[in-house]
Amino acid sequence: MSTTTPTAPAARAATPDTLRAARLPRWANPLLALGSVAAAVGIGLGAGLHSRVQWGLIAALLFVVGAYVLASVVEGKRQAKDRFATSMVWVTFLLAVIPLASLIWETVERGSKVFSPYFLSHSMGVVADKDPGGGINHAIVGTLQQVALASLIAVPIGLLTAIYLVEYGRGKLAKAVTFFVDVMTGIPSIVAGLFVLSFWILILGFDFSGWAGAMALSILMMPVVVRSTEEMLKLVPNELREASLALGVPKWRTILKVVLPTAIGGITTGVMLAVARIAGETAPVLLLVWVNPFINNNPFEGAQGSLPLYIYQQYAAGSEASYDRAWAAALTLIGFIMILNLAARGIARWKAPKSGR
Repeated sequence: MSTTTPTAPAARAATPDTLRAARLPRWANPLLALGSVAAAVGIGLGAGLHSRVQWGLIAALLFVVGAYVLASVVEGKRQAKDRFATSMVWVTFLLAVIPLASLIWETVERGSKVFSPYFLSHSMGVVADKDPGGGINHAIVGTLQQVALASLIAVPIGLLTAIYLVEYGRGKLAKAVTFFVDVMTGIPSIVAGLFVLSFWILILGFDFSGWAGAMALSILMMPVVVRSTEEMLKLVPNELREASLALGVPKWRTILKVVLPTAIGGITTGVMLAVARIAGETAPVLLLVWVNPFINNNPFEGAQGSLPLYIYQQYAAGSEASYDRAWAAALTLIGFIMILNLAARGIARWKAPKSGR
């Protein structure tokens, strides 16, 4: 009497798959989020909490705890930890995005009241800060010139410093440069303004001007350019440098033709971040550029206007018309920064090395 045994594949096919764990359906997280919001609203009303921010924090807490408990019951402890980490990422993302979106919405809503071609093409001139009318043309001209001059100073120095630290820097000098860059990163803007004020205006005797403000802004911009460029250059693979050097290409040409084009996207983004930082600075402008309600196209002579200073002045005036102009100027400044970032992304894509097919 002979017996036959099933082959291994047949035995595996006949065995039920017991390793497949239970999974929550896809609609579980959206349903849990809606339930958390409803429970948070009920808790807030019951406890007398009238702030929607408090309701949102309670809902976030309930969602994170509920996701962990539900996943522990259905999927097990290990998957519950993954669900907990994922829910924390989403909650912190929303906590960061919602205030930003609220700020942009408030700025657009209130700034659009007086935002018009007339507002952009006229200065305050003979219009008092508390009276309706006027515009920000003088502030736009001043901001553009001051930021451009600061960039002309800070970007070349920052790029060359970063190239030195990554490609050539060794020993005590490189450590000293790195230390001072770190120190400059944390310098308050008013300190940079006081430095230029004491040296350029009080000691050398020059007058208030957009150029003086640009020098202070360049001090604030320089460490940001150095740090961002340095990190981008470090991300370039050493194999690219070695391949170029192995072909007999000089090091300076390798940096110019291989390293910089590879990192141009990140470098451009870092420069735009530095520009965005100095475009909103008020203290150096208040100390060095002073106040001018008229258009001054010469940044090297006389006081100029500036968008951050204009916003401060209009808010300090305290009238309904000045508040509207302050919000419209803030909207203009946000649009200016957005245009710069879009231009930076376009330049980065245009200059990025193309991979051959």
